Amino acid sequence: MGKAKKTRKFGEVKRMINPKDMRLKQNQKKAEEKEEQVAKQAIKHVERESSGMFFRYNTALGPPYHIIVDTNFINFALQNRLELVQAMMDCLYAKCVPCITDCVMAELEKLGPKYRMALRVARDPRFERLPCSHKGTYADDCLVNRIMQHRCYIVATCDRDLKRRIRKIPGVPIMFITNHKFSIERLPDALGNTHG
Repeated sequence: MGKAKKTRKFGEVKRMINPKDMRLKQNQKKAEEKEEQVAKQAIKHVERESSGMFFRYNTALGPPYHIIVDTNFINFALQNRLELVQAMMDCLYAKCVPCITDCVMAELEKLGPKYRMALRVARDPRFERLPCSHKGTYADDCLVNRIMQHRCYIVATCDRDLKRRIRKIPGVPIMFITNHKFSIERLPDALGNTHG
């Protein structure tokens, strides 16, 4: 019985590959080459910083302020009985141009009769329409992409997730509703009142 056990162990040792085996080295070389290729590709795509950014201060922002409005912001403004353009001007003490993207309009239209008042507000002639060239109508991605390309907008939203995403982008202030009035976050003091 003892002999059989020994032979079994001997067989197991024989089946193991020698750590200095050539095949392993070839595999290691291939893995290293792959890593180098991935590293080279990663370096090619470098985010260019906006020319309007001066350190972390956005010089592209200035009156008249262009404010991109999100779906839920219009709805909350209606719930708080706030007139959108007037409340924006009260918050920033300057002329404001509310902008609305095609994606946000599509989202409002999809929401149906419950949001028909919000849709009527969004169709106001004072609102500037921003056409979208991408596929799909997910408004959050659309807004984030737009502010990444052009840092000249303030984003008006009450959506927590969208706010979190925007905070990662330097130089983009966020407008939100608090205590039945509009308030702004991360707007430099030199440009206006930080808390309207």
